[in-house]
Amino acid sequence: MRTPGKHSHPRSLFDKVWTEHVVRDLGNGVSLVAIDRIFLHERTGSIALKSLRGSGRPVRDPSRVFCTMDHIVDTFPGRGDETRMPGGRAFIVETREAAREAGIHLFDVRDPDQGIVHVISPELGIVLPGATVVCPDSHTCTQGAVGALAWGIGSTEAEHALATGTLRVTRPRTMRIRFEGRLPEGVTAKDMSLAVISRHGAAGGNGYAVEYAGGAVESLDVEARLTLCNMATEFSAMTGLIAADDKTFAYLEGRRFAPTGDTWRRAVEHWRSLASDPAARFDREIEIDASRLEPMVTWGTSPQHAVGVTGRVPDFADSGTSREAYDRALAYMDLRAGTELRSLAIGAAFIGSCTNSRISDLRRAAALLRGRRVAPGVRAICVPGSMTVKRQAEAEGLDRVFVEAGFEWRESGCSMCFFAGGESFGARERVVSSTNRNFESRQGPETRTHIASPETVAASAVAGHLADPRAFAA
Repeated sequence: MRTPGKHSHPRSLFDKVWTEHVVRDLGNGVSLVAIDRIFLHERTGSIALKSLRGSGRPVRDPSRVFCTMDHIVDTFPGRGDETRMPGGRAFIVETREAAREAGIHLFDVRDPDQGIVHVISPELGIVLPGATVVCPDSHTCTQGAVGALAWGIGSTEAEHALATGTLRVTRPRTMRIRFEGRLPEGVTAKDMSLAVISRHGAAGGNGYAVEYAGGAVESLDVEARLTLCNMATEFSAMTGLIAADDKTFAYLEGRRFAPTGDTWRRAVEHWRSLASDPAARFDREIEIDASRLEPMVTWGTSPQHAVGVTGRVPDFADSGTSREAYDRALAYMDLRAGTELRSLAIGAAFIGSCTNSRISDLRRAAALLRGRRVAPGVRAICVPGSMTVKRQAEAEGLDRVFVEAGFEWRESGCSMCFFAGGESFGARERVVSSTNRNFESRQGPETRTHIASPETVAASAVAGHLADPRAFAA
C-alpha cells in the first residue's frame, strides 16, 4: 500500500483505487484493470454466461461473481418464473440454469436475499471500499457510494471479466463535486443529484469519474449516498464515488459477504487511507451551496430538465437545452413555458427503483403518508428494492401505512422503473416517479414521467398533482 510522502504527489480516491488495480498499462490511456466483483442480472446475465460457455471458457473465479433476478421478474405477490414481459420467463430460466452450471452466487426469484442488484450488493456487503465492481447495468455507479470503483459494462465486457478477472479500461478524467452547507429540511440526495444535472447538463460528467464531497455529503447516511451516486450515469459520468468513513464501516460491518475478525480490522485500516489527499488535484471542480437547494422535479424528457417543485416550466432561454430538444420535450409532455409545475394533475405515482427503494426511502415516504389517502383517480405503487427491505418495512408496519393510504405493496424488483418489465403506465398518462429516468416511453408507451424524491412522489399522490412535500410537514 502506497501512502503520499515527499516522493509522491497527492492523490484522489479514484487515483488510489485505480492504481491498486492496474495490472498493466496498455498505452494511450488504456489499462488492464483487475476486477474484484462481477454482478449479473437476468436481463443480461444469461447472455454473458451462455456466450462464455459456448466459447468453452469457464468462469475464472465463481466466488467473485453474483447474479440476481431483478429487471424482468414479476413484482406481484405469489410470483414465480412467469412475467408480464412476453418471453420474459426464458430469461429467468436460462439465467438460473447458466448461473448454477457456472457455480456462481445466485439470488433467485424466491431467494430471501433477492432484490435489485444495486440495492442488495451493499446490503449484503458484496461491494466494499476500494473494490472494483462491474455489472451489465448503467447504474452500477450507485455502489461507488461506499468508496468502491463501480461502473456499468456491456455483455461482451462481462464475458471478458468472467473469463479473465480483468477488463481493458480507458482511464477517465476526474471531477469533484462539493456540496457545502446544510441541506434544508425536506431536501434529499435525489434533489442534490437533479440539481447537479439541471445546472451542468446531462452530458456534464461525460468522460469523468466523479467524487462527491463536502459537508452536505458527509452528513448523508449511506443509503442517501447510494442515491446520489446512482444518478452519476444520468450526468454521463463513468462512475460516482464517495470516500468511505465511519458511517460506511458501521453500515457494512456484519453484512453477509463482508470480512470478519482480524481481516475486517485490517481492511478498515486500509480503507481509511483511500480518501482523497487534502492537496489532491482534479481535472474539474464544481461547488454547490446545499443550503440553497429545494425539492426538485423534472418537467421534460431528460433528467437535466429539472427545476424546483415550486417553479414553472422554463422558457427556452433558461432551459439549458437545444431548441429542438426543448420543443420536442414540451410537445411530448404536453406543456407550455410558464406552466406552474404544481398545477399538473397526475394519474399515477411510483416509489421504487435502484435510486429510491431502500428502507430509509420508504420510511420517509410513509411518514408523509401516515393518516392520509391517495387522491381519487391516482394509481400508486410502492416496490421495495429488496426482499430484506420488504421484510424490514413490514416489521415496522410501513406496508400497512402504504396500503391504508391507497398504495399497492409489491415484491422487490425493478418493476415500473422501465417498460421492459412488461408492466407499464398508460399512454400519455402523467406519472410522478422516484426513478432515475424520464425519457420518452420509459415507463410505458407515451407515458409522461416526472422524476422526484420519494417524499415528493408521496405528497403528489395525496394531492393529486405535483406537490411540495414541505407543505405536508407535521
